[in-house]
Amino acid sequence: MRTTESINKTGADSLRFLYNTAVGRCLLRPLICKPISNIAGFFLDRKISSLFVKGFIKSNSIDMTDYEDRKFKSFNDFFTRQVKSGARPVCDDENAFISPADARLSVYPITPERYFTVKGVDYTIADLLENCELAERFSGGHCLIFRLAVDNYHRYCWPADGKAEKSVHIKGKYHTVQPIAMRRYPIFRENVREYTVVDTDKFGTIVQIEVGALMVGKISNNETDGCIAEKGSEKGKFLFGGSTVIVLTEGNRLILDKELIDNTENELETNVKYGEKIGVSI
Repeated sequence: MRTTESINKTGADSLRFLYNTAVGRCLLRPLICKPISNIAGFFLDRKISSLFVKGFIKSNSIDMTDYEDRKFKSFNDFFTRQVKSGARPVCDDENAFISPADARLSVYPITPERYFTVKGVDYTIADLLENCELAERFSGGHCLIFRLAVDNYHRYCWPADGKAEKSVHIKGKYHTVQPIAMRRYPIFRENVREYTVVDTDKFGTIVQIEVGALMVGKISNNETDGCIAEKGSEKGKFLFGGSTVIVLTEGNRLILDKELIDNTENELETNVKYGEKIGVSI
């Protein structure tokens, strides 16, 4: 039995102020734009930013047991830290579909009309991908939303074996991906994102989407165009800000663990780990 968290968490006081008050929403406008993100990213790459690491670990109760014990060169060096060898074993069942990241997972069915609903907001797959033809492949499938929080391991991998096509980058804003923002804004239509289509051996076509978030959330992918996607091999990482990985699957190709579906229906996010089996091929 996996641990869970409520989808309806209200978030930090600062986020409640920014998203739930008129004054806060005025202040939010410049924060979700790229120039502010770039400035924050520049500072967090500097050596002086490493002074904030110990306090950040303490205030967020981050368990560092699984991570390499070393001195960090900057805050982003800490944020993209590596786990120790063997700390994230990848399920070797050839029929397994794995979690691409340490995250809070929610699972949503994609309707025959190719949309899914999160926090009362309808998202069409065509809007998410800005590609109507590609969206048609996912009618009746699933949308898996892996929300990475600040205490998670911020690297992600391929969830299945296959061949990757050319990656697509979509410009956008940098809203937080916490539930408090999802109630007010169509985050996955507005935020910056990058996706890769993968023709897999066991699950048909899948799309893996990385979504940027408030205060950097920078997407830093390895070279993926035309590469062989190996289940469990690292695809990329997020710099500070935390963010989300979304995976779209075709209908009738994947059987997800039932508890993941039940938990989402009960408004719970399920804690999963990088490399952990979350479903099997049909």
